[in-house]
Amino acid sequence: MLKISIPASVPRRHRWQYVSNWRTATGNTGRLMLMAGDQKIEHLNDDFFGKNIAPDDATPAHLFNIASLAHIGVLASQLGLIAAYGRWHPEVPYLVKLNGKTNLIPTKTRDPLSLAFNSVSDVHNFKKDSGLKIAGVGYTLYPGSRYESQMMAEAGRIVYEAHRLGLLAVLWIYPRGQAVTNETDAHLAAGMAGLGASLGADFVKLSYPKAMNKTKMKEIVAAAGRTGVIFSGGPAANPKQFLNTLAFQIANGARGNATGRNVHQRPIAEAVRLADAISAVSLYGYSADKAYRIYLGKEKLK
Repeated sequence: MLKISIPASVPRRHRWQYVSNWRTATGNTGRLMLMAGDQKIEHLNDDFFGKNIAPDDATPAHLFNIASLAHIGVLASQLGLIAAYGRWHPEVPYLVKLNGKTNLIPTKTRDPLSLAFNSVSDVHNFKKDSGLKIAGVGYTLYPGSRYESQMMAEAGRIVYEAHRLGLLAVLWIYPRGQAVTNETDAHLAAGMAGLGASLGADFVKLSYPKAMNKTKMKEIVAAAGRTGVIFSGGPAANPKQFLNTLAFQIANGARGNATGRNVHQRPIAEAVRLADAISAVSLYGYSADKAYRIYLGKEKLK
């Protein structure tokens, strides 16, 4: 039976709720398949309309249709979208992203600052009122920004408040700002993993460093301790190559994945097959080759 480490910040009366949310989000595997649907703010419409992007992706409904038909852990999106579409997809587990910023102001102009526009209490009340399967909350912070202390203080409070209510807390942590010279350095990623652990996150979502190897992965995973490390999927890539990279991550200690554009920029049928293939690797330890057969439609995720 899966052993769940319950943080001491979860009060006794809400431990059952924390365990239930953990099992829901991870499919009782301890790993998280996070389908990222928060880019409507982060990248505006750049990720949803244009060359090599399926016409299906032009409407937010596409995100929810994929999540409803595919095998995922949670669909992460802002409360507004979940409120608008979640009622028609009550079977989907959700993670409410509490903050976000657009890409209109470049880092060279101003260091990033992204503060919450909903509170954990808002999410708790929304969960009670809507009856939707809200498993946790998410928050992005940018260490290296001159505003990092504001975001870290807010992130720490959010994690604590989430745990007090039995919710999971996932932190997106991206080193960014004029003081950061190499955002994709693996040693720096290990620092971000340790930062997420220090703030109490259940999972930390990191950018995947360049030139990765087993030694670098070991450093990152060790730095995170009991906090699960998941990596962002980045821009849409060749599915076979993507699944091979994911299999390497899982084999070397990653506790799941976070995938957005690689899934939702595809037509619905293909997007569902790829999401299932990703879950096969992330949650159930399928080989990349076997998962690729799921993507091709030659096998089903059992």
